[in-house]
Amino acid sequence: MEHSSTTDDGPGRDDRLARAREILAAHPVVDGHNDLPWALRANVRYDLDRLDVATDLTGRLHTDIPRLRAGGVGAQFWSVYVPSSLAGDGAVSATLEQIDVVRQLLARYPADLAPAMTADDMEAARAQGRIASLMGAEGGHSIDNSLGTLRSLAALGVRYMTLTHNDNNDWADSATDEPRAGGLTAFGREVVREMNRCGMLVDLSHVAATTMRDALDASAAPVVFSHSSARAVCDHPRNVPDDVLERLSANGGVAMATFVPKFVLQAAVDWTVAADENLRAHGFHHLDTTPAAMELHAAFEQAHPRPIATAATVADHLDHMREVAGVDHVGIGGDYDGTAFTPAGLDDVAGYPNLIAELLDRNWSEADIAKLTWQNAVRVVRDAEAVAREEQSRRAPSNATIEELDG
Repeated sequence: MEHSSTTDDGPGRDDRLARAREILAAHPVVDGHNDLPWALRANVRYDLDRLDVATDLTGRLHTDIPRLRAGGVGAQFWSVYVPSSLAGDGAVSATLEQIDVVRQLLARYPADLAPAMTADDMEAARAQGRIASLMGAEGGHSIDNSLGTLRSLAALGVRYMTLTHNDNNDWADSATDEPRAGGLTAFGREVVREMNRCGMLVDLSHVAATTMRDALDASAAPVVFSHSSARAVCDHPRNVPDDVLERLSANGGVAMATFVPKFVLQAAVDWTVAADENLRAHGFHHLDTTPAAMELHAAFEQAHPRPIATAATVADHLDHMREVAGVDHVGIGGDYDGTAFTPAGLDDVAGYPNLIAELLDRNWSEADIAKLTWQNAVRVVRDAEAVAREEQSRRAPSNATIEELDG
């Protein structure tokens, strides 16, 4: 079934947007993934005077505080991502620098951003009118095969870890690399168990379907997909197969739909392959979003017009995910500032009301939208805390090594 997008003009659009904003005022968005920390590193090497996120940075970043407010964001998982080209101590130290810049943001903007470690912290921040700020590490290479490093990241406030990024690591297969482990190794399963013990959510975005299934088998706590959509709607390996979505009900986890056009619109998948090849041919990494890379992208797009996703495209994924996983197991993870392109109407973090208006058009109830935006994510954080208390009561920290478990 086709739906019109709320980005189209029409007599009812203003009414739908007004209603969407009312709902978001009561049930703000918990967004699962925003790459502002890496954008600050890549663009200004963390010089917050040069990119002051208290001001409107439209045209420079997808994210700033005024637009977060306009978008109805009540909690944000800030990605403390480092690329898998960094390894060993280099990956660990870069991750620490990413954590540090989030802390700098929290210290610099205390009226708007509230540090959050727990579900209660998220609720308290909302009551104070502040945006709860949590952190997620994107890629298991960030711990350099060390459970002690994993626990240290948890102690510093990292609330989830994506098991892989775009490349395999030594203990888990990525969705976009050649299979090596066949999912999780024995050490990979120990990582999952130790994350359960720490209260750190197991994030299955970016991982191979085999890794998803192994992690669901190994995890005593709910899992998350911090920024992934439905593979049945758009056949890209970064998306979640239906058999995995079906398992979220028993697990209690949440799949947070992403807005990245090349993951949600099939025509954009095909276009992106060609655009990525163009970037690499000119010496850029295909994920580079620096001004020089974006200038090259713009020239490519001028010659080869880019297929445009819309809020309706994302809503198609949410409709499917709600049908397969259930309304208690869906969420939103935009991936702003981690992607070169965004859908029309979801251009930046101010765009969430357009998505909610689209869902209202599709007869999503306020109760269902409240689960999507706020309640499901907060519940998963709370449930992970409960599992952690149970695990800590019955076993000590694991000091297992990858050599011991994987040989």
